[in-house]
This record gives sequence, structure tokens and C-alpha cells, in this order.
Amino acid sequence: MTNSRTGTRRRAPRRPAALLLAAALATPLLTGCGSTGAAATGELRASAPAARPTVDPAQLAATAEATDAFGLDLLKTLTATPDAAGRNTVVSPVGLATVLGMLMPGARGATAEELAKALHTGLDPKQYALAVGALDQRTKNGDQLTLHQADGVWTQQGFPVEPDYLATLAAAFDAGVHTTDFKKDPEGSRKAVNAAVEKATEGRIKDLFAPKAINPDTRLVLTDALYLKAKWASEFKPGHTADRPFHKLDGTTPNVSTMSQTGEFKYADGSGGIVGEPWQAVELPYAEGNLAMDLIVPAQGGFAAFTKGLDQPQLDRILGALSAQPVDLQLPRFHFDTSNELTPALRSLGVHSVFDDADLSGIAKEPPLAVSTVVQKATVQVDEEGTVAAAGSGVVAGLAAAPAPRQAAQLHIDRPFLFLIRDTAGGRPLFLGQVTDPQAQ
Repeated sequence: MTNSRTGTRRRAPRRPAALLLAAALATPLLTGCGSTGAAATGELRASAPAARPTVDPAQLAATAEATDAFGLDLLKTLTATPDAAGRNTVVSPVGLATVLGMLMPGARGATAEELAKALHTGLDPKQYALAVGALDQRTKNGDQLTLHQADGVWTQQGFPVEPDYLATLAAAFDAGVHTTDFKKDPEGSRKAVNAAVEKATEGRIKDLFAPKAINPDTRLVLTDALYLKAKWASEFKPGHTADRPFHKLDGTTPNVSTMSQTGEFKYADGSGGIVGEPWQAVELPYAEGNLAMDLIVPAQGGFAAFTKGLDQPQLDRILGALSAQPVDLQLPRFHFDTSNELTPALRSLGVHSVFDDADLSGIAKEPPLAVSTVVQKATVQVDEEGTVAAAGSGVVAGLAAAPAPRQAAQLHIDRPFLFLIRDTAGGRPLFLGQVTDPQAQ
């Protein structure tokens, strides 16, 4: 509509017409099974280049670093209240950055600016999408490590999505468009979307969208499903697992099932210089590829102050300080799920326009779209199962004095800690979380 006095275009009142989601999964040791049936949908595929566009390595590095910062912001926001601070939490910064990266090329004006600021990126929306898509391609399927990521676009039949937007999604994410009828069958559409996510995560993420989350006003759904199954490069022997005390934030000290091994790991510790609170950190590599879990353990009583003060440059310095040495390690087993409706968290990070007065005209000119829901479910399970790594190597050398044996660093994780599952080559955090109670589900 046009204002006859000023000649300017006046936007029509908006109704929530788009759903945005991130679905993430971490199952480092166990496979899942099962899936549900999906309602029949059609699939359209925009014309995409024969090969994905090449992305400048500097842009890839910057995007990986930005995802790190975004993940820390997200975790801090989700654990900001006293009640939330004491709960186990896991998020997938990569999963959420991917779906926001899928949304970005369709955003304009303040909507695009707020998203870019929250994501810590200075790239334009299309460049950001291409960089995220290029990083997402780094999948692995082997005997010891499986990592795959699946993106989905679901749109209302006949909805006039802009061809340039679909072409960008095809080039960046190789994403086709599933057409369904949200208007006539929102519940069937919800089940179809949920079934696709469940299948892509090997049955680990079920019912991502709750009943009525998808409704007749829905026009677009974006999904990302991330699945990881990895085995340790150095196994924890089940016979070494025992019940040991764990000092919770509430002052109680239950006995929890705790794994144990002594071996060569990357380790660091410090106090004052990086975050201001004493800490210890260790990196546990997975077999095959460049993935590892980093564990960061603040001193007893310092968890709250440490996590509050931790930012992305400080995390980089901690990870950069890691060096190989013998470590006497004890690590609790843990397995828990996290489910979050992320609209409040994104608002806390300065993302408002996309919900209230969105300009998503790069997706569709009319009718106007606004995001109504942002959700993520994640699960993580850590136990002893893994692969024994062995190597036979021969070196001929002259006799030399034997080096003095090194003292093993001791890291008995008997208190709340942070964990990070990341690509050690590219730096991206696939999963980020905190464990305050290893026994909580």
C-alpha cells in the first residue's frame, strides 16, 4: 500500500508467516535407530552451479571464529538465570548459525544488520551463506567417525519464493525446496518436517516442532540436522570406571560413574592471566579426522565467575595453550538432552526486527514474512566406548641419554565443567555446553 500524502510505501500489518529452526545432535559413541513416516511432499530444486563457488580461506576462518563467539554468547544467554546456570546445557552453534545463514540472504535493512551483529560477521548475507555452506561440507563417514549435516527448506505450495534466494541456498547449501500445504494440513506438514529431521539424526531428535508450532499461517520452514558419532582415539577401559564424588553447585556431593585413564593428551592450566579464575583444560581427540572434545574445568567454587568472564578471545588463548603431556584424567560419564525455544535468547543478543517488523523481502516480496519460532534440540552422550589407536614406527638413531620422565598432570573432573566439540583444523564449535550434574538427564 502507498501513502498518498508522502508517496512512501506503507507496510501491511504482519502475521507470523515463517518458522526458523535449528536441529542438532551429538552422539559421540552410540548410534540411534528408527524414524517416523513422513507425509508426501514435492521437491523443487533451484538451478545451482555444477560446483559450489570457491570461498576465500580468510572468509572461512573469519566465519569459524564468528561461530565460536556466537556460540559462547548463546550459551551465556541460555544459562544467565540462577536456575538455568545450574542445569546441564548443550547447544550447537554450527546448527543455529547454519539456519540463520540460510535466512540471511533473504534479509534486508535492519533485519540483516541485527542478524549479522549477533552472528559476529562482517560479510554480506550471500558471502556469509556461502562461507557457512562451505564449512558445513566438511563431513566424514568412516568406521570410527561419522559426521553429517542435512539442511531442509519447506515452503507452502504456490508460495512465491524469490528465484535469487533459492539459487543462493542451492549454491551455498545444495538445498532443494520441499513443497507442502501448511494451510490445509499443518499437522501433516509438521509430522513430515519432524520425520525428516529424525531420519537425518539417526532417530536421535524426535518431535522437533511441538504440536501447533506449525500452523495454517506458516509459509516457510528452514531446518538443519547435525549428527556426530565418534570414537575416542584413546579408549577409556570400562574396568577403570568407578563411582567417585562430584561436587555440584548446590554443595551436594553425590557419587557419579567416572571414567579414568592416564595417557598423552594436550593439556593446559592457568590462573589470573586469561580469565581471572584458576582453570585446567584437556583435549581428547576422536579417532579419524580432526575432531576433538575440549574440557575446561574451573577451580572448585569458581565455575560461575569463570563462565561469566569467558569470551571468544580468552577461549582461543586457553585452547592455544594446550600442549601434549602425560595426564592422569578422570571424567564423569554423562548423557543429557537440551530443548530450547530460542526467540528470547536471540532477542537478548539484539535480534528483534526479524520477529517484530521483519524485512525478508529477499525471500518473498509479498506477502510479508516474519519469523515466529526458533527452536533447537540437542543431545550428547559420553562414555567409555571407543577405538584403541595403535601405530608401529621404526626409527634408527644413535644412542643418547634417556630423558627424565615427565610428571603426569592431574585432572580429576569432580566439579562442574565446560565442554566443546570442535574441528581442530578449522576451529568451528559443533557443540558447546556445560555439565553441572553428570547424573541428570
